[in-house]
Amino acid sequence: MNVNGALVIGFLLLCLAACSSTEKVKPRAPLALSPGLPAAAVQHTEQGTQAYLQGRYDEAKVHFEQAVALAPTSGEAHYNLGLALFALGASEQAREEFIQAANLAPGNRVIWDSPALRPFGTPDPNIKKETKAQEFSTQKPSFGGIGRR
Repeated sequence: MNVNGALVIGFLLLCLAACSSTEKVKPRAPLALSPGLPAAAVQHTEQGTQAYLQGRYDEAKVHFEQAVALAPTSGEAHYNLGLALFALGASEQAREEFIQAANLAPGNRVIWDSPALRPFGTPDPNIKKETKAQEFSTQKPSFGGIGRR
């Protein structure tokens, strides 16, 4: 084996090790409803989940809307509807459903830690997310201490 071959193999092994250490994002999946909710809501959730997993997001949305109508206090139902809306590109409506889900299920780590909720920042609509431009816009420029008092 020549030196070039050894370098190529070493580089490939290094790349393979780097790739294996990256965090894999789990695919989003609808959640089952909590026990004690109406059977019809559970049935719509199951049908919506099947449609969602098969990529039929319009159909999933209809079933999840029915589940929300039958179980309006279910964080899982709102989360599932948010997933369908997000998949359909209705991100503002999805955001509202994700926030509602987080508020209704404060202890549900799947909802709070989901990749679906992360792009929207804090679930509290009263907290304004600051951008870097806003953060630095109130600072006065200083050049090596000149101008400071």
